[in-house]
Amino acid sequence: MSVIVYTESEKGKFKKAAFEVVSYAKAIADQMGTSVTAVAINAENAESLGNYGATKVLSVNDDSLNAFNAKKYASVIEQATKQENANVVVVSSSADSKYLAPILAVGLEAGYVSNAVEAPSSTAPFTVKRTAFTNKAFANTEINTDVKVVGLSNNSFGLVENGGSASVEAFSPSLPESGVALESVDKATDKVSIADAEVVVSGGRGLKGPENWALVEDLADVLGAATACSKPVSDLGWRPHSEHVGQTGKPVASNLYIAIGISGAIQHLAGINSSKVKVVINTDPEAPFFKAADYGVVGDAFEVIPVLTEKLKAFKAQNA
Repeated sequence: MSVIVYTESEKGKFKKAAFEVVSYAKAIADQMGTSVTAVAINAENAESLGNYGATKVLSVNDDSLNAFNAKKYASVIEQATKQENANVVVVSSSADSKYLAPILAVGLEAGYVSNAVEAPSSTAPFTVKRTAFTNKAFANTEINTDVKVVGLSNNSFGLVENGGSASVEAFSPSLPESGVALESVDKATDKVSIADAEVVVSGGRGLKGPENWALVEDLADVLGAATACSKPVSDLGWRPHSEHVGQTGKPVASNLYIAIGISGAIQHLAGINSSKVKVVINTDPEAPFFKAADYGVVGDAFEVIPVLTEKLKAFKAQNA
């Protein structure tokens, strides 16, 4: 018996989420007195997963899997789970994993819990704490099926290195036919991914126009952060829709979320509530965002942000 974990990669490189789900799977395996087997698809340096708790990596190399396909990827993980006789499968909460997880759960006749934030409080019965009601509450959910699928919320568990090693075995599953074909991918380059970012700097209509977006980008550069925006900003065409965060955009679960000139509509707050520390900068002291924020600055972004950016640059220079 073992715990199976699907490790996401892109262009051969593991994503940060891959190391986090392996760390989480190791915590579950320790509770159950078993080991972690990772599934890596077209990824380089698969043995590096051993540093986070995997003892074995099933390495799949197939050009037909270069583009993500939920049906095919779910089939790969399903076959690996059955081969290893595993009864717990861990995936991330990325868009891709949320797409494949229900397909995987059906194939394994497994219960599926998404957005887990802690290691199970019990393995008999198997009980997982997860977010609920768009991150406004937590639910302790029992999974009673023989096989369990758990989706870990991003940046909720963290990376845990243990200096271990992993053996790498070639794995060649049979792949099902799929009626879905990828035609093209439009992706931002030379930028921190919102999904992987520990810090996100986001702007709203309070910035008054796309010509002022350098304020957001300069602060993000200093912090090594991803840039994001509210829905009205993307709707106006100031920023690409790939940067829209919120309930109807990309969810954010960063360690630090800085909102500049964003009033805090309920849909926006629902998408960023999983962030650990929220900072808002707004001229309106009655903006709804202040009620949800951990820290708030009532002030003009055009005055506050340049000073904040320069102070951070000076601090980094002193500690370089």
